[in-house]
Amino acid sequence: MSNIPEVKLGIVAVSRDCFPIELSQKRRAAIVAACKAKNVEIYEAKTTIENDVDTMKALEEIKGAGVNALVVFLGNFGPEGPETMLIQKFGGPAMVVAAAEETQNDLIDGRGDAYCGMLNASYSLGLRNTKAYIPEYPVGLPDEIADMIAEFENIARPIIGLSSLKVISFGPRPFDFLACNAPIKPLFDLGIEIQENSELDLLASFNAHKDDERIPGVIKEMEAELGEGNKYPGILPKLAQYEITLLDWMEANKGACDYVVFANKCWPAFQTQFGFCPCYVNSRLVAKGIPVACETDIYGAVTEYIIACTTGMVPTLLDINNSVPKDMFESNPDKFKNYKLTDTFMGFHCGNTPAEMLKDYALKYQLIQKRCLEPELPEPDVSRGTLEGAIKAGDVTLFRLQSTADCKLQCYIANAEIIDVDPKSFGGIAVFGVEEMGRFYRHVLIGKRYPHHAGVAFKHSGKEL
Repeated sequence: MSNIPEVKLGIVAVSRDCFPIELSQKRRAAIVAACKAKNVEIYEAKTTIENDVDTMKALEEIKGAGVNALVVFLGNFGPEGPETMLIQKFGGPAMVVAAAEETQNDLIDGRGDAYCGMLNASYSLGLRNTKAYIPEYPVGLPDEIADMIAEFENIARPIIGLSSLKVISFGPRPFDFLACNAPIKPLFDLGIEIQENSELDLLASFNAHKDDERIPGVIKEMEAELGEGNKYPGILPKLAQYEITLLDWMEANKGACDYVVFANKCWPAFQTQFGFCPCYVNSRLVAKGIPVACETDIYGAVTEYIIACTTGMVPTLLDINNSVPKDMFESNPDKFKNYKLTDTFMGFHCGNTPAEMLKDYALKYQLIQKRCLEPELPEPDVSRGTLEGAIKAGDVTLFRLQSTADCKLQCYIANAEIIDVDPKSFGGIAVFGVEEMGRFYRHVLIGKRYPHHAGVAFKHSGKEL
């Protein structure tokens, strides 16, 4: 996927001056070796921090090396002032970990007391009002710390991405569908930029791309991806024109940011004015690491981006849509054996899930839009353009970042499962199982006033999220 930041890890060892500096340096080298064995690339800073002059030297060294995610390693007790100053001045995602004692046979000159030093490091971070990631148990031997660093890489990536992200939106939400509207001030607090545009801006740009010389190439890509599922080949030129329009808008409007996501109005005027449903194009862009959230869902776009950065996998955005019929539940006892009926629901969207996550997918038309916009036509016209199919079974995580009405950020995270049961319905759709979904539905989703869109990560990633 493009549009996802590359993490450049760096490790800086610290040493309190009444402890042997060699102990911290030796332990740092052992961690770097353990990382290499696990295919975790990390820059080893040669500056070891004992005082604040060393802090500035180490900062210059890691910045010069392009480090954008910092590991501060307490090889011994560590100087809590200089080590937390480094995190504060670094400004990007940082983790603090500490060395465990290696052997009972070397607890005189070889004892580092980093277990103790972590307490003071944490306290000093609070004094500086500075945040750092501290693992659940942050003290370990080199092999264990290398695993912590590998996990930190997935945590650092979305932090880096959000710090240079622009959300580009097109169009307001319709009056009868306000659910995903939310104050955007908390996104500015995260360092995210917002560029809101009119649907007319998008339509004008789309029309300007008519007969673009790149359209035939994109059509060929679509034909190859769809295969036998290319049920409406006549709509591909318009879909290709729209995809190029969005990609060009992204490059022309990225500005000072490095990464872009979209939140686009997609009904009802879109179909009548553009002549198609945009869902398939949305699915193709999210597969490239460029989420295009439906229905001008700005927080949904950011949610999908966080998932993509954290997991390295394509995400999707689905409605928490409908209950599972009782007869479907009862006729598949082997599939639902771990769940009650109230632990299940169906997740659905018109056709925005990437093809790689669907079974037997095909280019189709949006049934709901057909009913609303062209009920008299025997065959669909402007309602064509969805990518439909059952979503593949397996472990998933439900995640949603959202602002409350009074501008407070909140989110939910729930590890879940897509169950291998035929949904027997239309759209991009799946049957989900979540332990205690009934309680989660009432007291989290309803009780805390979340909208209907849920981000879906296609693995269990609740811890990293």
